[in-house]
Amino acid sequence: MIVVHHLNNSRSQRILWLLEELGVPYEIRRYQRDPQTMLAPPALRAIHPLGKSPMITDGELTLAESGAIVEYLADRYGAARLIPAPGTPERLRCNYWLHYAEGSAMPPLLLKLVFRRIETTPMPFFAKPVARGIARKVQGGFVDPQLKLHLDYLEGELGKSEWFGGDTFGVADIQLSFPLEAFAARGGLDDRYPRLATFLQRIHARPAYQRALQQGGEYRLG
Repeated sequence: MIVVHHLNNSRSQRILWLLEELGVPYEIRRYQRDPQTMLAPPALRAIHPLGKSPMITDGELTLAESGAIVEYLADRYGAARLIPAPGTPERLRCNYWLHYAEGSAMPPLLLKLVFRRIETTPMPFFAKPVARGIARKVQGGFVDPQLKLHLDYLEGELGKSEWFGGDTFGVADIQLSFPLEAFAARGGLDDRYPRLATFLQRIHARPAYQRALQQGGEYRLG
């Protein structure tokens, strides 16, 4: 039995979604973020030394990292669905998106989250103007332009095909769901990007996505 070590409001939600799309039985073990720090609990380190989510266990196998988990599950349980065959140009494109989602799209989104929190974090009154000034300068001069660069790129890519991996829905779309939801929450994805907005509406309407929400619980990115 596949066990998903599921952290609330995290990337592990898309692993539940993939398993629902595949129709593969799984068990959920739930973990909650610290309400103050929003960090994962130490209990996750008993599963994997980094203590990060998502992670799965499948028999003797323990696997972390979203892209690796998505590729493993689709290859082993997908029966040639949702992921292209190895060695094909389509698979190369799919693998690109599996890596791009975390390697390129997420870092500026994480920076945005960090610098927004600097602006609102309690601190001595004399430090507030300096900290907030630095945070706003970094966001305006570097982070926000990077977010726009990625949004423009992703919007353009959806102009080439119906889905990110091509003409059919697949794991590339599942993997990109988390950064795009984060873009919508805090990264500037609005009505200037109609293709991306429509993409989010389409994936949110999928029955398997809805079932994953029911299984995973509250899911909110801020």
